[in-house]
Amino acid sequence: MNDNSNNNDKKTKVTFSDIELSRQLFGEHNDNLRKIAESVGVTIHARGNTVFIQGDSIAASLAQNVLRQLYGLLKSGYPVYPNDIDYAVRALSKDDRIQLKEIFMDTVYITSKKRAITPKSQAQKEYIDAMRKFDIVFGVGPAGTGKTYLAMAMAIAAFSKGLVSRIILTRPAVEAGEALGFLPGDLTEKVDPYLRPLYDALHDMMRFEKVSNLMQQGVIEVAPIAFMRGRTLNDSFIILDEAQNTTSEQMKMFLTRIGFSSKAVITGDITQVDLPVDKASGLIEAKNILQEIDGIKFVFFSKIDVVRHRLVQEIIRAYEELDASRTK
Repeated sequence: MNDNSNNNDKKTKVTFSDIELSRQLFGEHNDNLRKIAESVGVTIHARGNTVFIQGDSIAASLAQNVLRQLYGLLKSGYPVYPNDIDYAVRALSKDDRIQLKEIFMDTVYITSKKRAITPKSQAQKEYIDAMRKFDIVFGVGPAGTGKTYLAMAMAIAAFSKGLVSRIILTRPAVEAGEALGFLPGDLTEKVDPYLRPLYDALHDMMRFEKVSNLMQQGVIEVAPIAFMRGRTLNDSFIILDEAQNTTSEQMKMFLTRIGFSSKAVITGDITQVDLPVDKASGLIEAKNILQEIDGIKFVFFSKIDVVRHRLVQEIIRAYEELDASRTK
């Protein structure tokens, strides 16, 4: 590797030993290199299995770190997808000491389509580790950070390994004020619109027929939080989604349902509360009073952890700036 500096400008040459892996790293028509260059703010040229990086010294070092670590993932058998480049740049921009292998290769679950579900950021890795270690975990942060999806993957993995005998998925039906009796249709038709995102995540990980069979057997249960009242949930993996829209009473009720050999994961975004102004959010209250209790873990996500389309991160940032301008 040759390194020449001129003021703040840095020129770096990096050669990768495996020609085939370097082609995978560079992408078709060097699309991956172009993506890294645009994200980091450098110029990257390739010749054979060697890349030449030029730009600001900090940006050039970041690009080199991203390339070397992605190459290391490929050498370890991890298939690097275009989205992984975005995740890698974000993670290493935040902390250049992060080892992507420790994050990306921590397989949580293999879906029915043989796709590995793994964390994509340091916060997601912390979240996965928390669910393994603690019985009650809160995942708090903006939409698109994988809070519910990863919890679902952990629940299915725990069931597949025989660690729990049931999976219970719940969320508040806040738009109906939980007055479900006033809605048309039978019970399923009444609650399905509010629970559809949970079904979608389930069907993304398991075959439709298997999900249907497990639900018929009562092994997987999807229900509004109002249906949790009066129950004790033993030997279960329980996920409460959209928890920012639980009332204080609902959150207390839910947390006191948890029985022996059970895990509970509570997810939500405290900036997206849809409750009436006279109702306190159970998630915000829990965040304020439960963080010091041993055995309960809070993991906080930010917009840097968004794993949806790149534009989702930009949209979140734009709305944050709007909210900040309104409070001035």
